[in-house]
Order: sequence, then C-alpha cells, then structure tokens
Amino acid sequence: MHKYIIWDINPEIFSIGPLSIRWYGLLFALGFLVGMQIITYIFKKEGKPETDTDTLLIYMVISTVLGARLGHFIFYEPEAFLKNPLQVLLPPFAGLASHGAIISILLALWLYSRRKGSITTGQTFLWVTDRIVIAVALSGAFIRLGNLMNSEIIGRPTDLPWGFVFMNADYRGITDVVSLQKIPRHPSQLYESLSCLVLFLFLFWFWNKYKEKTPRGSMLGIFLIWVFSLRFLYEYTKENQVAFENNLFLNMGQILSIPAVLMGIFFLVKAYRNKPGGA
Repeated sequence: MHKYIIWDINPEIFSIGPLSIRWYGLLFALGFLVGMQIITYIFKKEGKPETDTDTLLIYMVISTVLGARLGHFIFYEPEAFLKNPLQVLLPPFAGLASHGAIISILLALWLYSRRKGSITTGQTFLWVTDRIVIAVALSGAFIRLGNLMNSEIIGRPTDLPWGFVFMNADYRGITDVVSLQKIPRHPSQLYESLSCLVLFLFLFWFWNKYKEKTPRGSMLGIFLIWVFSLRFLYEYTKENQVAFENNLFLNMGQILSIPAVLMGIFFLVKAYRNKPGGA
C-alpha cells in the first residue's frame, strides 16, 4: 500500500473578530525578528554600531515587501498591475516573488551603504550584503514553511513516500484534469525551506570562521548560487503558478533564476580574486 502524508493544516491560527492571525504572517514576521537579532550579534562582534541595525531593519522590511509585491505583478501578472497599480500596496498582499525581493533588497542595501558607509567605517555594500544574506537565508526557511502552512506553491504529483496530499490547496490554476485530484505531490515548499536552513547554517559558520577577513562578496555569491540553482531545479517539482507558463520551455521562476546564478558566480569569482578587501 502506497504511503503518503495527509496535509490538512488550517492556515489560520486563530481569529478575533475581523482580525485573523495566520501561520504565514507569523513566520514572515518571525524571519525579520530572528534575522535582525543575528545581524545585531554580527554588528556587535565586528565592532559596528548596534543602533544602525534599526535603520537597516527599516530598509529591509520596506524593500522586501515592495520588491516581492512588484516582482509578483511584473513577472507573473503584468496585466493586473497595469489595470490597478495600487493593489501592490493594498492588503491582503497575496502574491510575493522572491526574485523581485532580491532585486529590491540589493538596491536598498546599496542605498544604505551609501548613507552609512561614509559615516560608519567599513559598512560598504559588499560588507553589508555578505552579512544580510545570513539572515535572509533563515528568513527564506521561515517563509517557505509559511507557504507549506498555506498549502500554496504546491508540487507536482509524485509516488515518493514523502508525497503530501494537500487537502486545502487551491487547484483552480492547474489545467491538467488528472492533477485536479487530491493526490500525493512533492512538498516543494519543504524542499526549499530545508535548503535555506542548510544555507543559513553554512553561511553563519563561514562568517564565524572568518568574520572581518571574509572575502567581500563571497557570501553574497554563495547565497545567490545556492538559492537560485536549487530554485531552478525545484521548479521541475512544482506546478506552474500562472497559466502562461504552461507554454514556456522554462517557467518564469527558472528564467529569472539564471541571471541570479550568473550574478552569484560573478561576485564569488571577484571576491576570491580581490580577497580580503573589496568595496
């Protein structure tokens, strides 16, 4: 008899009147809270002003949410964005794209380093990004776990023993009639969550070993290569998010992952050619 896991988790933890507390929102917020504790620890160990982490948190929250929302609409629903651009800023914030978040985070950190780099010695763009990706990797693990709790970004059918039957998933976007059945699927959210957790542990170990001697840009390069190489592969285990992807040789997640991996290779090669310094 085939074994599989019945996934029937309620995405809502509890509600008080119109206020609903959901697993996704809790895990999303937890990613920022725990992540900034890690960054504060890093700043303290490397002799940087701990008060700067408050400013850094503001940059990260705004850039993550706006970038992820804009990325979703630009990459996956451009028609909806052109019809009503304001929905990017309006709740319930359904639809977040990690590729958009990465682009906006890098831009925000460049702006942060332009402001702080001249005031606080050493907080250059690559110094900051190398430390932030440690927290971002952990946040990614929390967020993908939140996707699992929401029964969203579901995988394709599988007969592997760890396949999940998503009882609360929205199957309306899946065009394959067979796939409409509630059958075991890849827990692709869990694959990505565990991958991000492994990356977090490695990056934290890497930083703890080298600290200020870390080649500038090396951790950013490792982060981009690991996350988006695996994202490219994991897309083969997922259902497409929007219908137009069914007509593409590679889906949108794979297409956007290729330049991210190439960028990671660039930063990693540059880091070890120019170690230990860098801008």
